[in-house]
Amino acid sequence: MTAHQSDLPAPAGFDVRTSDGAVLSAFVEGRGQPLLLVTGLGGGAAFWASIAETLARSFRVIRFDQRGIGASTRGSDACSIETLARDCLAVLNEAGIDRAVVLGHSTGGCIAQTLAHLAPERVGGLILSGSWLRPNHYMAGYFGARREIIGTNPEAYAATSVLCAYPPAWIEANWHVYEAALAAAPLTAVQQEVMRERIDALLAFDGRDQMAALTVPVLVLGARDDMIVPAFLQEEIVAALPGCAKTMLDTGGHLFPVSRPDAFTATVADWISRLA
Repeated sequence: MTAHQSDLPAPAGFDVRTSDGAVLSAFVEGRGQPLLLVTGLGGGAAFWASIAETLARSFRVIRFDQRGIGASTRGSDACSIETLARDCLAVLNEAGIDRAVVLGHSTGGCIAQTLAHLAPERVGGLILSGSWLRPNHYMAGYFGARREIIGTNPEAYAATSVLCAYPPAWIEANWHVYEAALAAAPLTAVQQEVMRERIDALLAFDGRDQMAALTVPVLVLGARDDMIVPAFLQEEIVAALPGCAKTMLDTGGHLFPVSRPDAFTATVADWISRLA
């Protein structure tokens, strides 16, 4: 790590306006090589808050609420993985960053893959965390079921987001995370529609063709006990990218960046330092 945390300024917020009228709420903190953090299905910058605080000791960290999530407005474009990738470019442009390492978790990994395909000159390295390459039966079944229950029982939708995402013992020891998820359940029709279209986008993603042309360095991260994006899906990415780096944690569940923050941030920081 290159700087003591107390020497770093607080995160600075800025707004990003897209061509279709969305306004994205973004944050930048730290100093050094730029690192863009791209959230998964939930889409909120808050997912990265404590992780960004750690990584900001070594990097200039950028994160943002994706369109329709948190403080960001929806805009008029269809919500596809490509649209979300172009939003990442808009964030980098507004932040004045020509080239960044891009770290995407879960759906964020699909967005990151697409960003690297659309603008490879803007991506200095790609970290695919708990992500996948192509449509598969397992994820269609899991996310399809969640899509069906969001309108009839949003609290159950929120509960499954936690109960399937972490090791049971971790949830028991961090029960406030479960309670916070229930309190933030998507109760309004607008919130529910945003989540449905995001689920549709992730299920439609197929990165096989664009992965074949990928030229940037890649690190694949996963957890062997992930029940949302199982480890065999990370292994498919590795098989498609001979020579890429891979780290698989034994435990942590799908949201291992939260449940295993020390291992996660250390792995990320070490890999990026090796790029130099």
